[in-house]
Amino acid sequence: MDRMPALQDIPVSIPGAGVADPIRVLVADDHVLFRRGLEMVLQQEGDIDVIGEAGDGVEAVKRAEELLPDVILMDVRMPRSTGIEACLSIKERVPSSKIVMLTISDEETDLFEAIRAGANGYLLKDVPGEEIAAGIRAVHTGQSLISPSMASKLLAEFAQISRREEEAPSPHTPKLTAREVEVLRLVARGLANREIGSQLFISENTVKNHVRNILEKLQLHTRMEAAMYAVRQNIIDPRQA
Repeated sequence: MDRMPALQDIPVSIPGAGVADPIRVLVADDHVLFRRGLEMVLQQEGDIDVIGEAGDGVEAVKRAEELLPDVILMDVRMPRSTGIEACLSIKERVPSSKIVMLTISDEETDLFEAIRAGANGYLLKDVPGEEIAAGIRAVHTGQSLISPSMASKLLAEFAQISRREEEAPSPHTPKLTAREVEVLRLVARGLANREIGSQLFISENTVKNHVRNILEKLQLHTRMEAAMYAVRQNIIDPRQA
């Protein structure tokens, strides 16, 4: 994969401009020192406000219901209830909250389970603090986010599933326009809307409309799912992504 959503391209609110409210973030991790360090890093961002924390999955669900955060940063492996189990519960009870799994686990199984649970992003803890902040902004604006090393595993796995199943195209598969197929290919390569617009010589807003139409036609919810669909339907070759 060339690159996942360009974190540096995510628009950043200018502190003090008074244009938008800060992004309200809940941090869920069973390591107190990690929570404290992450909170210190994020509190330096003028457009991000850490409004609460949780030490396990059960507490994460409870705090999410109480605080209604915009974005939740959550570890995968936590006591009482895992981050993936908590993600499932939160998506049912607080569907407006976006969830980014922030973990040391680079296991494919954890990645796939997180996606199935409705996670909007999957980042490894070794990423720099500024990339975590940029990731928060990305998912808050509706984008999906995966660490590049995990993204290649994701596409490779779905390519294997596609080969194993040897599915014939369904006669009921919604028909995409030629332009929508072009946009889908670039989405699957991890390009942000701005980059897609530059390549296709169309506006960023037009790209957003195409992406929305693609998701509606395919009955998908995220760009991540759209990328998987592109691999399964051989719209994109993961070896060239």
